[in-house]
Amino acid sequence: MVLAALIREEIPIPEDVDVTIDGEVRVKGPMGELSRKFNHSEISMSMEDDKIVLEVNFPKKKDKAMVGTVKAHINNMIKGVTEGFTYRMKIVYAHFPMSVKVAGDSVVIENFLGERHPRRARIVGDTKVQVKGDEVEVSGINKEDVGQTMANIEQATRIKGRDPRVFQDGIYLVSKE
Repeated sequence: MVLAALIREEIPIPEDVDVTIDGEVRVKGPMGELSRKFNHSEISMSMEDDKIVLEVNFPKKKDKAMVGTVKAHINNMIKGVTEGFTYRMKIVYAHFPMSVKVAGDSVVIENFLGERHPRRARIVGDTKVQVKGDEVEVSGINKEDVGQTMANIEQATRIKGRDPRVFQDGIYLVSKE
């Protein structure tokens, strides 16, 4: 069994993206700016030419896993500031016609299964939510905020105490771009 004395991962940086590393990773691109702090003490981050280098000396199993995790987070930040993330959702109802609208920092779902009180789903961070007919589009540059907002909307229309084969009303994820 051979132990690796050094793990080194390189992340290429596109031309239209600026990255700075000073205690936190700050990524600036055409769509905006994201910053994130990585608190794993074993991983050393540095800039070389047009790439970010992650290194761990004498890694343990958790250190190897964290290198992959940090690399994925930085790649998501780069993709977010260049392309952004968009999730499309579909409003489905068979029993009562529900209405969905954006009010401030929440999505309001009215008349869901004939309920008198509207249900609310929180919009996280700088995520934008647009309702177009029977479609809801959730978009933004931070993948975690966009995904959490989408999950909040889906969870707000969760049905409890009824047969899910009959009551299929709700707002469901259709595609990720």
